Amino acid sequence: MEQLALLKELFEPILEANKVNLYDLKFVQEGKMKILRVSIMKDDLTMDIDTCALVSEQLSSVLDKNDLINFEYYLEVCSPGAEREIKDLDELPKLIGHHVFVRLKHPVKKMLEITGDLLEVKDGMITLSYRDKALTKEACFEQSEIEFARLAVRI
Repeated sequence: MEQLALLKELFEPILEANKVNLYDLKFVQEGKMKILRVSIMKDDLTMDIDTCALVSEQLSSVLDKNDLINFEYYLEVCSPGAEREIKDLDELPKLIGHHVFVRLKHPVKKMLEITGDLLEVKDGMITLSYRDKALTKEACFEQSEIEFARLAVRI
């Protein structure tokens, strides 16, 4: 089994006990430093520093006990961020009401990129409310037309 898959399996009981979901698990190289980055979030899509610290402490203990990584690294437990990528489009129904950015495969209303509020996800169709100057408009498109999506910060 691949190392990250083994780590994920090892981490699952800790994540479940702390009522958080694994968003991403990867090794990141920053200069000479290797980082095991564990991105987590709660069911309501939030995260707080106290939970990150608690989970980090527990994961660190499990990593020390099992000694699966044979090189020097730093453990980083963090939130996926306010503008995290929506990797699984099946998550979209949970994001209704959230501000999102989508890049489309083909233009809709002459736009390839739309930032707005997710209004509806129904039968494979997505409806976004977006601003065009002083007007609020809606764009509808098929979910299969999404090339990339992420949460967006409202400015």
